[in-house]
Amino acid sequence: MTPSEPAETRTQTRPTQTATLAEIAREAGVSAPTVSKVLNGRADVAPATRTRVEELLRAHGYRRRRAEATRSPLIDLVFHELESAWAMEVIRGVENVARDAGLSVVLSESAGRLTPGRTWADQVAARRPHGVVLVLSGLDESQRALLTSRSIPFVVMDPAGDPGTDVPSIGATNWQGGLAATRHLVELGHRRIGAISGPSQMMCSRARIDGYRAALETAGLPVEQDLIKTGDFHHETGYRLGRELLERPDRPTAVFAGNDLQALGCYEAARELGLRIPEDVSVVGFDDLPVARWVGPPLTTVRQPLTEMAEAAARLVLELGRSAGEEAPTATRVELATSLVVRASTARPPVAGS
Repeated sequence: MTPSEPAETRTQTRPTQTATLAEIAREAGVSAPTVSKVLNGRADVAPATRTRVEELLRAHGYRRRRAEATRSPLIDLVFHELESAWAMEVIRGVENVARDAGLSVVLSESAGRLTPGRTWADQVAARRPHGVVLVLSGLDESQRALLTSRSIPFVVMDPAGDPGTDVPSIGATNWQGGLAATRHLVELGHRRIGAISGPSQMMCSRARIDGYRAALETAGLPVEQDLIKTGDFHHETGYRLGRELLERPDRPTAVFAGNDLQALGCYEAARELGLRIPEDVSVVGFDDLPVARWVGPPLTTVRQPLTEMAEAAARLVLELGRSAGEEAPTATRVELATSLVVRASTARPPVAGS
């Protein structure tokens, strides 16, 4: 039976709530059902009214109690950009956890933006999922407040920027991975090592290149800035920047690519230039996508445990949902270990003049 009055208004005397919906409604000059519509993401509320109510909910720190938050059997999974091979590993991990919990996964993309649009936040509020997992994305202050007021927990996987100490997140040891990849090439005897990074605004990209720099500096080798190219994690960019590096008269004998897709683009550039891998140039990637073991030659790469990271993010968001309305858990930052997987794309550098 659907109550004629929102459940939130029947518990006004509980001391744990800063303000009830009835009090917020009075302050906003609207009815309690209108406030409830805003909370539930309903579209039939005037924009000015929605904004006024949202501001009051945020100002009062309103958080829907767990008993009042009837959740849909869903987990929202949000990508900043869908890239099939990489994204499939993440989707598989979230699906594994959702399936075991009897939940379904709603998939969305923010079209390359690092923060989803406002329409997305309203849609999530209306769906009332068990939680939200954001991949290489984040939320602005108003979006965080909106989800918090609805007791919809969220976790960021592989955050693009610093998510803040109060935002639960799951990442990987990107710096250690960049260090291991470059150290492997140095130990093979390479002294001129190019690099194709990911986007400079992403923390994981910067960390991998910082690891690359640290390996060179530790070995007493110069960090040549003109051998470092900034990419975007796409195959086409790996090809273009790979050609720029390999067409140089003083070309590097090895290339560390910030992800496997860019490494495979570098493969294509080498083939077009008549260079053999690894006889003429060694290539290392990052991610260890399934395709890495099937290309010719199989790609040496840093394994980032994408499926395990996604599983950890989904488990954490469900755990946060179970604790909603009780003592708030400490924000969690988890980093899973990366590891170097040596295959046939790396070897000792060619002998000069051979």
